[in-house]
Amino acid sequence: MTTSLVFEKQGPVAIVTLNKPAKHNAFDDVLIAELTDALRSLEADDATRVVVLSAAGRSFSAGADLNWMRRMAGYSKEDNQNDAMHLAALMRTLCFLRKPTIARVQGPAYGGGVGLVACCDVAVASHEASFALSEGKLGLIPAVIAPYVVAAIGERSARRYFLTGERFPASEAWRLGLVHELAQDNSEIDERVGEIVDAMLACGPVAQRESKDIIRAVANRPITSELIQDTAERIARIRSSPEGREGVASFLEKRRAAWLPPEPEVAEEEAPPEL
Repeated sequence: MTTSLVFEKQGPVAIVTLNKPAKHNAFDDVLIAELTDALRSLEADDATRVVVLSAAGRSFSAGADLNWMRRMAGYSKEDNQNDAMHLAALMRTLCFLRKPTIARVQGPAYGGGVGLVACCDVAVASHEASFALSEGKLGLIPAVIAPYVVAAIGERSARRYFLTGERFPASEAWRLGLVHELAQDNSEIDERVGEIVDAMLACGPVAQRESKDIIRAVANRPITSELIQDTAERIARIRSSPEGREGVASFLEKRRAAWLPPEPEVAEEEAPPEL
């Protein structure tokens, strides 16, 4: 991993940290390519159960790097479209990752940084964080992140914040549904992220993957007979799968499911020495 990203494994948890604090973790073509490759590598790693997206320094991500944007402004429309497709591939990779993802938002997230937050399954933000879809102030639009941000905050709120570029606080991001939890400081962020990670690890990995799929299958769809049939087929397949059978059996037998690590052994207290 290059210096633009820091990668850490803590057992089944992978922590990917944006590591350009001097530039407020702004995107350029290099960081986009590296983060996309890192996510795809974690996708293929069976030992990784949960991915946490974090950032170094005071900012989560300021969006696009201005030098990169200045360079792209001089390119042709075709070159700009090819470049935009790389960012679109990053967002899609993060959103459709088959493993649970958590955004740890310790500071401001602007533009594409909001897109990263919206693409994660769960987001925990500090009260120090702030958010803005500020592309309009540069005569641009939040284009490739739009599907994910609109899905997170809704069309009505998107109309306001896409058109004004206003900065809004973490409390508003929570109200809109962009973030799930608010924390006072970094220590509390880590505590809440840790609790969510533990909850995720308690669930079956195949069930989580299938849950992400079914959310996409039913969201904003009319409840038709075809949709009902599809949901019935999905649960029938999962119930008869090895993980489904193991999950039900472990619950009935009051034992830990096979996907859970064994409980740590508690050392017996030594008896006090005889006098």
